[in-house]
Parts: sequence; structure tokens; C-alpha cells
Amino acid sequence: MLKIIKSDLDRIAALPSQYPEEDLPEIAFAGRSNVGKSSFINAVLNRKNLARTSSKPGKTRTVNFYLVNEEFRFVDLPGYGYAAVSKNEKEKWAGFIEDYLNTRNSLREVILLVDIRHEPTNQDLQMYEWIRAYGFTGYIIATKADKISRGQYQKALKKISLKLGADISKIIPFSAKSKSNMDCVLDMIESIIKQ
Repeated sequence: MLKIIKSDLDRIAALPSQYPEEDLPEIAFAGRSNVGKSSFINAVLNRKNLARTSSKPGKTRTVNFYLVNEEFRFVDLPGYGYAAVSKNEKEKWAGFIEDYLNTRNSLREVILLVDIRHEPTNQDLQMYEWIRAYGFTGYIIATKADKISRGQYQKALKKISLKLGADISKIIPFSAKSKSNMDCVLDMIESIIKQ
């Protein structure tokens, strides 16, 4: 099993020219503004505040690179779908995300995060279709799993699977709070890195 020994913020990029060299494999995480991407990254890397969580959704407007074990990078993409942001700003972010996903040769996988409690939005669907269209596996992390009972997991995962047209076996329920299913997440990451 993959052990995370060391992790650091490598780079905060507002422009493609600020991205790090393409010398290590990268796993990118996409999702809505308040889906809990920062909490997920912190939990997996076993760090308290490495990825900054914000009470204001839509705060991450940069691509944030985290160096893990000096072997690979986690990439936190800007959250989408936050209503208080202007249309112009939303389009800018979409272009920014698309640029990264289109041009990065070191990118091994893009993982979508959705909230297990809610049916994915049309923007989630759009993002997922985009991920699949580019030939990525289509892994999904269903965050905030501690907010529902284990007995409700199957129903919630089915709803996500139906909305996104996703293989249910590729959806992992996860809680940053209780770290449930951490072993599944680490196994998935290890299998991506070893590709």
C-alpha cells in the first residue's frame, strides 16, 4: 500500500507559464467549489492545512500543485459552479482548467469529486463527460460520506452513477473527517502512478 511520507505545496499557478516542469506524473482533482477538494487533499496527504480550506466557496482561482513523496504531484484545479462569480470570470476559469487538461503531458488521471448527499449537477456531468472524452478512467470520489449512514451509500452511489453514466465500481465514498475508505483511495492513487 502507498505510504505518503512527505508532501509540500510545490507551486501556485495563475498562468500556464508558472506550472512546474513536466518531470513527474500528476493526478488532478476537479469538482464544484464547495465539494471538499482541499479537505480531501489534506486528509489523503495527512496534513492539516496544506491545501487551504475556505469558508468562501470559489476561492481557489489558481491551479495548485502539491509535491508528494518527491515522486508525483496532486493538482488542485479551480472549483466550478459557484453562483456569486461573474459569467466572465466563470468562462476564464473554464478556459484555464481546459488549458491545463489539454496541454499537460505529465497528467495521468483526472478524478472528479462530488458530494455524496446530492445528485451531481449538470456542470458535474459536463466535467465528467469531458474527463471521459479525453480518455481518463473516470474515477469519482464521493465526499462527505460521514454525513450519511453506511446504509444509504448504495442508494447515493447509484444516483451518482446514473446521473454521470459512470461505472459504480469506480466511485469511492470518502470522508475527510473519519478517513473512511482511505485504503481504497491510496490503492487507486498507487495504481495510477504505476501506470
